[in-house]
Amino acid sequence: MLLGCIGDDFTGSSDLANTLAKAGMAVVQYSGVPSLPAETSVEAGVIALKSRSIPAAEAIKQSLAALKWLQEQGCKQFFFKYCSTFDSTDDGNIGPVAEALASALAADTVIVCPAFPGTGRAVFQGHLFVKDQLLSDSPMKDHPLTPMRDSDLRHVMGRQSRGAVGHVPMAIVAKGSDAIRDALALEARHGRHLIVVDAIHDDDLIAIGAAARDLVLVTGGSGVAMGLPANFAKTGQIAAKKLDWQGQAGRCAILSGSCSEATRNQIATHAKTGAQYEIDVAGVMRGEVTIDGLVSWLLAQDGLPILYSSASPTAVQHVQAEFGMKAVADRLDRLFGDLAIALVAAGIERLVVAGGETSGAVVEALRLNALSMGPEIDPGVPAIRAGPTLTVALKSGNFGADDFFEKAAAILAGGAK
Repeated sequence: MLLGCIGDDFTGSSDLANTLAKAGMAVVQYSGVPSLPAETSVEAGVIALKSRSIPAAEAIKQSLAALKWLQEQGCKQFFFKYCSTFDSTDDGNIGPVAEALASALAADTVIVCPAFPGTGRAVFQGHLFVKDQLLSDSPMKDHPLTPMRDSDLRHVMGRQSRGAVGHVPMAIVAKGSDAIRDALALEARHGRHLIVVDAIHDDDLIAIGAAARDLVLVTGGSGVAMGLPANFAKTGQIAAKKLDWQGQAGRCAILSGSCSEATRNQIATHAKTGAQYEIDVAGVMRGEVTIDGLVSWLLAQDGLPILYSSASPTAVQHVQAEFGMKAVADRLDRLFGDLAIALVAAGIERLVVAGGETSGAVVEALRLNALSMGPEIDPGVPAIRAGPTLTVALKSGNFGADDFFEKAAAILAGGAK
């Protein structure tokens, strides 16, 4: 294994695995730290953790355990993947985990770059944009778990980490990989070891990847990983491989726990043609909603049915105020995990899941330990082979076009995009 990756949630890890597979690497995504060695054919291993919203100390512990396993597989370079909207409060985990990994690897130059132009995420003058809005003006400001109200990544990282935070601006990035490499080295010499790097186009990310060829640790969204496989190809360590995808033609179901604006738009589009059941979250918390009832409803539907708890920010805040944020999140995770188990046991062979936390709950409940990447459904979201009779799509809440659910179902069945 050449490239060892640690993701802080399951959808983000799939996004990263998709990026590396498209670039020709042989990739396997693991659910948690594996107990056995990797197959020798694996060139990039992606360990998906569910560490984005847990206490920082526990996130560090899990990430270091993942790092140790990846080191044992012989990895030469490491990547810490977090969301392209930098989901993390001031008490969050991006800074602490990045510093812990850097310390363990003796890495004094660490890129911080969540940019992903394909989904409208850009970093300019150290500020993160979501399409034409600053992060702090975007719907992410109302995220139920990680509301993002500061767009300056230097400030966010500065509040999360112990050391000074550096910056490589767009004016230098535009000059190419050599200029980026020199600027990174200069920041490190001045004691700024976590370094925010601007990027607004895919070409910028390719140049950043080339500049990172000798860095032991890179952090960011999946976009900045675009340029890393080329470094291994240039030295003859990998040969580009074509994706081999076999779809699954059985019944399909959608589970959505995401409350993002993108997912709610997708649910609205789906409503024009598909059966929908909105899960009453307050009813779940009071024990009034049963797994058997939800599964029975879904199995009685034709086409592409969806069970969803997705709601507006105002509705979410009301439920959280009554029952508590953590209690609601934990209960919904259990609900969606139990639903996934029951649906697969009942014969569902294609499963589309919306939301990072929801996807993590589903993957853990189904014990999907090793996932193989298939074709891309929308930027950042691959089709995945999860077992002999199961294909899945794990979608970050903010990703995907309005018709994502219909496209995902078709591609999971083996159809064309």
